[in-house]
Amino acid sequence: MAEFVVIRVASENGREVEWIVVDDNGTRRSPPAAGTLSEAAASVRNRPVIVLLPATEILTTTVDLPVRGGARLNAALPYALEEQVAADVDDMHFAAGDRHESGIRPVAAIARTTLEAWIEQLEEAGIQPWKLVPENYGVARVPGTMSVLVDGSRIMFNDGEDVEFVLEGATPSDALVAAGRLSDRHDDGDVPEQSGHLVVWCSAEDEERLSHDWIALRHELSSVDINLLPDGALPRLAVTVASGQGVNLLQGRYGPKADYGSWLRPWRNVAILLLGLGVVGLAAKGVDYYRLTGEQASLKTQFTAELRQIRPGDNREILDPVGVVTSIKRSLGATTAPQVFLPSLRELSAAIAQNSSASVEAISYRAGVIDVRLSSPDVETVGNIQKAISASGAFNASIQSTDKVADRINSRIQIREGGS
Repeated sequence: MAEFVVIRVASENGREVEWIVVDDNGTRRSPPAAGTLSEAAASVRNRPVIVLLPATEILTTTVDLPVRGGARLNAALPYALEEQVAADVDDMHFAAGDRHESGIRPVAAIARTTLEAWIEQLEEAGIQPWKLVPENYGVARVPGTMSVLVDGSRIMFNDGEDVEFVLEGATPSDALVAAGRLSDRHDDGDVPEQSGHLVVWCSAEDEERLSHDWIALRHELSSVDINLLPDGALPRLAVTVASGQGVNLLQGRYGPKADYGSWLRPWRNVAILLLGLGVVGLAAKGVDYYRLTGEQASLKTQFTAELRQIRPGDNREILDPVGVVTSIKRSLGATTAPQVFLPSLRELSAAIAQNSSASVEAISYRAGVIDVRLSSPDVETVGNIQKAISASGAFNASIQSTDKVADRINSRIQIREGGS
């Protein structure tokens, strides 16, 4: 459950304000208070702030544009409303709300200088508003019902659908006539058929002052339900806007700026730790590199000294020590190929000794591979010899073929170095 501080600017100079704490379920969390912006700021206490601005300074209307939203909608609004505003649209700020079920979208328009003056006053008081909303959007919209909030000489009206506006120095009847919701009387003086339901919020003084208007409206409408506001209009307006109703003027250039610093702040210690680990890792790598470089230089010096003793006349720079050693071995007649033949014969001899019923018919060696032809009384003996040769892991023996000749088995086993 979220709590909000709702501040209503009670005058055009922005110095006199009312405020109240409400939650998004429509429940008051504090009694209404009045004073200066600085006094209101003391009640914020890290809660989101919704500021209600005087509706008489703002045009609230609707548009029907085939644009979903974003920058394209903001660009289209001035052209769609230029005939409804008396000022130059370049000097106006336009903000749109969410679409109604009818597809119509509410829009608020205000002079940039007026909006900027209010924002500046709020900042001077230390208030960073979450939303700036025209106050008439605080009148609840009830489908199929007209709603009026009387605040002294100011009448806030909506028809429960797409029409909502504010009249200064008027009566509720004037608002219904302006909205086209009161039928004209017939020429013969008969009262037309009653239609429409009206819900009114007002103070006890306004109820008494407009008593004649209520009587007239009850003759014109199906019902007129009057609700008194003992604490003024602010609590009624506050619970409506806290539930998400209304157009937020803080859009476009006046919208909230991304505060990347606050997003990253909780991760600051982790980032410092990771940075420290990275620095330590790089330092360790640097130390290892320095140590290995020194060892390499020492080994190169030692190798060079040994080589000069073997080849006193060879003063070339040594770039490939392995190649130099191979060259020396070749010059001395030593083979550089791995020793396969003799060790494999030892393994074969041991395997034959374990299986004396078999005999070697022929042996050939080529390119590190030994082919052995055997004669044995049965296939099982051939398998035992193959397993015995491979048991040490130094060589891999595989049976290439077996043929039965008379009562003997002639077979061929291939022996390779282990792992090849």
